[in-house]
Amino acid sequence: MPPPVDIVKVAIEWPNAYPKLMEIDQKKPLSAIIKEVCEGWSLGNHENFALQIADTTNFYITEKNRNDIKNGSILRLTTSPYQTAVQLHERIQSSSMDAKLEALKDLANASRDITFAQEFINLDGISLLTQMVESGTERYQKLQKIMKPCFGDLLSFTLTAFVELMDHGIVSWDTFSVAFIKKIASYVNKSAMDTAVLQRSLAILESMVLNSQDLYHKVAQEITIGQLIPHLQGTDQDIQTYTIAVINALFLKAPEEKRQEMAHILAQKQLRSIILSNVIRSTTPINDEMAHQLYVLQVLTFNLLEDRMMTKMDPQDQAQRDIIFELRRIAFDVECEPNNSGSMEKRKSMYTRDYKKLGFINHVNPAVDFTQIPPGMLALDNMLYFARHHQDAYVRIVLENSSREDKHECPFGRSSIELTKMLCEILKVGELPSENCHDFHPMFFTHDRSFEEFFCICIQLLNKTWKEMRATSEDFNKVMQVVREQIMRALTLKPNSLDQFKSRLQNLSYTEILKIRQSERMNQEDFQSRPILELREKIQPEIMELIKQQRLNRLCEGTCFRKISSRRRQDKFWYCRLSPNHKVLHYGDLEESPQGEVPHDSLQDKLPVADIKAVITGKDCPHMKEKGALKQNKEVLELAFSVLYESDEYLNFIAPDKHEYCVWTDGLNALLGKEMTSDYTKSDMDTLLSMEMKLRLLDLENIQIPEAPPPIPKEPSNYDFVYDCN
Repeated sequence: MPPPVDIVKVAIEWPNAYPKLMEIDQKKPLSAIIKEVCEGWSLGNHENFALQIADTTNFYITEKNRNDIKNGSILRLTTSPYQTAVQLHERIQSSSMDAKLEALKDLANASRDITFAQEFINLDGISLLTQMVESGTERYQKLQKIMKPCFGDLLSFTLTAFVELMDHGIVSWDTFSVAFIKKIASYVNKSAMDTAVLQRSLAILESMVLNSQDLYHKVAQEITIGQLIPHLQGTDQDIQTYTIAVINALFLKAPEEKRQEMAHILAQKQLRSIILSNVIRSTTPINDEMAHQLYVLQVLTFNLLEDRMMTKMDPQDQAQRDIIFELRRIAFDVECEPNNSGSMEKRKSMYTRDYKKLGFINHVNPAVDFTQIPPGMLALDNMLYFARHHQDAYVRIVLENSSREDKHECPFGRSSIELTKMLCEILKVGELPSENCHDFHPMFFTHDRSFEEFFCICIQLLNKTWKEMRATSEDFNKVMQVVREQIMRALTLKPNSLDQFKSRLQNLSYTEILKIRQSERMNQEDFQSRPILELREKIQPEIMELIKQQRLNRLCEGTCFRKISSRRRQDKFWYCRLSPNHKVLHYGDLEESPQGEVPHDSLQDKLPVADIKAVITGKDCPHMKEKGALKQNKEVLELAFSVLYESDEYLNFIAPDKHEYCVWTDGLNALLGKEMTSDYTKSDMDTLLSMEMKLRLLDLENIQIPEAPPPIPKEPSNYDFVYDCN
């Protein structure tokens, strides 16, 4: 007969004693269980004791997490969180350097547990740590010359404990003094500082900036870009990552009017070239976190273009109209005529003729073309940059097209406006950076005016493609579609430089695009005859059932999800998987990302499938309604889903990628008997249906298909026929 569900068999350790094997009744209060354990070892005052998980986490067992205890778990009897907090609170104030160091090390480890953290914070522990950082360290700095390693460790453990305690979100970041911020900033501003101290100081500054607008202003006064730059010139990628994270945080939280000023300072300090030479072209491979920070910097840099992109041209603004005159002057090598030269009608006629050659839609007043937003004035900025910095190419394109027949000319003005709009869409100008994306492009770090140079390459591509397609004005949208495909395919290859991007585009001519499209069409051949359509309808339910089984099998394997917090680098993970009988979802927290599957019995929590009421996606999810600088963006919304159970309880997910999002939403809908509607299901259906159709339509007439597989041939007597490539 199986043991009762509420009885758990465990081993309990106590220092200098043999472990006890014990059966725990989960229906009993936790205090009663602890009392029973204490009595077994003749220990009084059981209220001063607690149980911990005896592993590297040392997390305390509480009424909330006691269901995590499984059969065979090893627990440890230890002092209660309150007693431990009191003891550490006293120990870290010891006058002995060695005792203080050991206490801070223990505090840094213990602070990862939220139960202990709550008790330590209740004792005003955060204030004590900040006071130690503000004033206490000065006393030890005098000893730094003779005890430098000890000083570094002391400060490192102090800051580690502070970071761990703050990471629980119990205390607001707004409570910290200017003196504390100045002290943390001083560790970053020093040229020679212990690596661990520098890492934690940078992490604290980043969290301050991201979590409080008031602290942003205080940190911005203490930290300058010039003081951060040297940390990028070292070889420690972790330090480089933290440094770029602080720069990104300052960029993200800066008021709009200050972002352009900050970008100007970054350009003056040559941030781009320093990152290119010391990070991107370093011999050390770029890890995911660094890739994310480079992507965020790329997005924030391009977002500086949003203001110009959303600014309409004022047709009455003479300074803006002068830019159009400059385009005309460079293209046709003419000077602005004085007011008394020729009749007004003659001059208007001449301007109209030239503006038509320049490819504007409105030949009389081209300024009207730039009233569309996006791309607004950004398109005119790009055209002027192209005309001034690539003058030969600009003049060639304009003159080439002005000499063609009307119906075959590629309108430079209209093309530039639509191309600028397209490039802004491709680079998602104006959108907040995604929390999960690592998609940075090295080539954008190779030039100070990378967007303008990107435009210059693409406008020449557009002109080339127009000629290859022998397009007319009616084909304008078709040409733009081909150009978009060429750009997207070239970007997918992640060129390291703008020249490499240009050469990739040379290989993606219109003829090559047609070949690629033809190949893709052949792979997705669509049969439209009635018998074929009837066969498709007959096969579809079988394929859909196959897809459903695949989704459920994937849910049974499980997936590791990341908990999003304000501090990305200390990722917390949790795992969820479906039971083999498809009746229960098992889930629980993990210390680190697992290698392979996580067993059911190590996942603490359960959710019966029968209790699930609905699957909610996107912005309707509870965890997406919370406001956060990096949470409310399109990409994270597209990966979010929640399971509603009981009356108003939710299990919230953010999928690691679009593929896992589709797998889980499909699988959960299948469990609820609902239709699977994801893009992934449609793609799978098309692929599997196409393969099955082709198999069934194979011409097998007069071909005998054997009932049994053919026998495996005998092994050869020797292997002399094998050629050794080495």
